[in-house]
Amino acid sequence: MRRTLATAALSAFVILAGGLAAAQHVGHQGHQAKGGYQGHVAPGSDTREFVKFPPEHVEHTLANMRDHLAAIWEINAALADGKYDVAAQVAENRLGMSSLRSHGAHEVSKFMPQGMQDAGTSMHRSASRFALEAQNSGVTGDLKPALSALGQTLSACVGCHAGYRLK
Repeated sequence: MRRTLATAALSAFVILAGGLAAAQHVGHQGHQAKGGYQGHVAPGSDTREFVKFPPEHVEHTLANMRDHLAAIWEINAALADGKYDVAAQVAENRLGMSSLRSHGAHEVSKFMPQGMQDAGTSMHRSASRFALEAQNSGVTGDLKPALSALGQTLSACVGCHAGYRLK
């Protein structure tokens, strides 16, 4: 039990640190401050780039992002329980390169600016790397490489959400 709680705490820390580190590199005004990411932006001062998608793609994309968030939660829960193969499977099937077809990535990517495409590609590739590292953790018992890869995955998410918005 003690190891499970420590694993969950470490996982949450790495995820948060990785995401905030990515957000520091976002080059959009209002989202980068001296010393790091601004976690709060005053109402009316949202300077993220507005990305216009056809209405049917907006709903589809937002649903995919909600599923990505749910997958991250499932991954974290699996890691906390020491179920590294389950975490790897969720990551690859719902976030990794294997998920691109089921998410309709080819259809929506043509509406994205290059930076948004790059963030998505980074997220999917990092999730696949995480899946491999999570499987390795099951053998070696060393979670650090897996948590680092998961942090990189979330880093892409945070950076994209800090720089772009859909409506």
